[in-house]
Amino acid sequence: MRRLHTAVGAGALLLALAACAQQPANEVGFGGQPPAPPGPVQPKPEQERAPVAETAVDVSSLPKGYPKKVWTQDDGTVIVATGQEGGCSKVHAELAEQTADHVKVVLVEETPEPPGICTMDLRYPPVAVQLDAPLDARKVVLEQRDVKVPR
Repeated sequence: MRRLHTAVGAGALLLALAACAQQPANEVGFGGQPPAPPGPVQPKPEQERAPVAETAVDVSSLPKGYPKKVWTQDDGTVIVATGQEGGCSKVHAELAEQTADHVKVVLVEETPEPPGICTMDLRYPPVAVQLDAPLDARKVVLEQRDVKVPR
């Protein structure tokens, strides 16, 4: 009788393991990974960039010394700008406004609050936003904003 219970138990365990193995890889289950949320637009290599003329970029709202390099990619449907971050802060871009004559991009620098121990360096990562339509002749307006975020 003991052998029968062991054999039935082992068979049930084998059946359960076989059922788990049949799950599609993209489903969350035992040992599976949850699907990754869509992330921000990623800048592409330099050969896939189209620079935006300095005359087509309004940088009057940026702090003195802030980077002013702007380009497009993906046939003008993505705007990429050079952000500035340092120490513990991180920068990202937000699309604030799209009109027929201009596109406003806000470069948001997030700094943890309360501050911790941070390095004293500056980094200039490219940050990108997706447009509804190609930039074409529209002007790019860059603004910068500092935001405190909880640790």
